[in-house]
Amino acid sequence: MKAVWSNTIGDLLRRSAIRSPDQEALIFGERRWTYRQLEEASNRLARQLLERGLQKGDRVAAYGRNSDACVLLWLAAAKAGLVHVPINYALTGDELIYLVSQSGSRALFIDPGLARQVEAVQEQLPVEIQGTLRDGEKLDVLQLAGTGSGEPPEVEVGEADLVQLLYTSGTTSAPKGAMMTHRAFIHEYISSVQALDFRPDDSPLHALPLYHSAQMHVFLMPYLMLGATNRLLEGPDPEKVLQILGHEEINSFFAPPTFWIALLNHRDFQVKSLQKAYYGASIMPVPVLKKLQEAVKGLDLYNCFGQSEIAPLATVLRPEDHEQRPDSAGKPVLFVELRVVDEEMEDVKPGQMGEIIYRSPQLCRGYWEQPEETEAAFMGGWFHSGDLARIDEEGYIYIVDRKKDVINTGGVLVASREVEEVIYAHPEVKEVAVISTPDPKWMEAVTAVVVLKEGAVVTESELIQYAKQHLASFKVPKILRFATDLPRNASGKILKRKLREERAEV
Repeated sequence: MKAVWSNTIGDLLRRSAIRSPDQEALIFGERRWTYRQLEEASNRLARQLLERGLQKGDRVAAYGRNSDACVLLWLAAAKAGLVHVPINYALTGDELIYLVSQSGSRALFIDPGLARQVEAVQEQLPVEIQGTLRDGEKLDVLQLAGTGSGEPPEVEVGEADLVQLLYTSGTTSAPKGAMMTHRAFIHEYISSVQALDFRPDDSPLHALPLYHSAQMHVFLMPYLMLGATNRLLEGPDPEKVLQILGHEEINSFFAPPTFWIALLNHRDFQVKSLQKAYYGASIMPVPVLKKLQEAVKGLDLYNCFGQSEIAPLATVLRPEDHEQRPDSAGKPVLFVELRVVDEEMEDVKPGQMGEIIYRSPQLCRGYWEQPEETEAAFMGGWFHSGDLARIDEEGYIYIVDRKKDVINTGGVLVASREVEEVIYAHPEVKEVAVISTPDPKWMEAVTAVVVLKEGAVVTESELIQYAKQHLASFKVPKILRFATDLPRNASGKILKRKLREERAEV
């Protein structure tokens, strides 16, 4: 019988284990896994999942914080031909029910610390198999991964098979499950390695949630593919991150702008060996970029831009481009073709605003059980991102806003990001989000929600006067409100949908 070569998520780990069996692959707390151990443990877990009645194509939901068990479940599901469904551990009640039900998950594995959230909606969850990710008594991932044969499971898995449902963050609407294949992810991993200068001898720290596509698929998985040693934290705790960055040989770290701001403002900010700093998930204010460059001399900065549907890396602004274009999202990565178009899908002229559309093997197959949304997203043979941008003569992308976040005030369009950049530059402002709110005269009023720095004293009228000095009159907020914090998901994205809902209730 002729051997069939395959290229799946499981194959990537297997090949790393062949090349570097005794190299440490993953460190989580006191537990350390070599590539051989991670390979064999994920094989055991894959076999155990199949032996309990799960079949190829079944969905398996994971509801927990970062851990080695979370990584094992993902790898095992991929090897068993199952479809992994990562769930934001901050979701509860109806939101949790929606994701588990909409995905049709047959199995659900949870952190014991989240048991109450699950118990509260247990009767409404359609799962047949329920277990724990760690520290559990029944069907515990770590226990299952230590039982049985360490040989690969006997199931045929191909690169075109679904391997994960990546639910969009839902910042503007209900989450949709992007159907991701092995092939899409592997193309994206190669793009990540090439654009972000990953090396097998790097020492990356992973602190952002693994349920989010950026931390899992732009950083952890490409580094596992290369054979690097990965340090994993349960979550993005500034104290713990700074303790590691300040004392250990970590040279690669990713975080959203909000987390970099928290690190920079921390009294104990220092790094020992950091060489490559990655940011993304939301816009990084230019003043923060400059502060980071001043704080860590010689640091290479990379701006990572994309979305879940493209696995998720689409463009990168590399270190050599930051000096001249600090506000750019860079150029498309290796396997991504990109255009900026108008409503008729005609390319806009350099400097004009349009929507980003993509063609790429990294793209999802569509949205899980949402054919109408899939058809609309892939209209004309290109994926419509919903992101508005400008492109310059040299092909560099400048993100203007999400299409749904552009404000139509009196028939004139205003990009919320432009207003945010101006208000953020005020010395007393810590954070700001600009949204639209219904207005009987203007249709939509430019509305700013501002978080001040601790101890700061500034009035609403003072901030509006400041904005008038830097913005055209129609862009100046007509409403400005102060808040103690801004709602965001665990990946750092500000949830403007919730802000709009809150303002509508006022």
